[in-house]
Amino acid sequence: MSTPTQNKTTNAFYAQAAISFGLALLCMVVAVLYLPVDPWIRAFLGLGTLFLTTSTFTLSKCVRDAQETSSVVNRLDQARVDKILADHDPFSVVS
Repeated sequence: MSTPTQNKTTNAFYAQAAISFGLALLCMVVAVLYLPVDPWIRAFLGLGTLFLTTSTFTLSKCVRDAQETSSVVNRLDQARVDKILADHDPFSVVS
């Protein structure tokens, strides 16, 4: 029995994700800074942007942790089943 291998994320994908996140955050910050409104509205939008950014990191960490946990549990369950099947002798006599 072979276990399915997980696809590894390439460095190019990491770079693309980091660049797109940085560009989106930069565009939002520039838009808030140049918005023709009062400073308190600009500060409110800036804090909203900061909160959204930190929440995004927290959510992505939670999703990653949940996926890693389920992956580990699945591997442990598969190892237990493999051990049971390896130890099982269908021709042994039960006494």
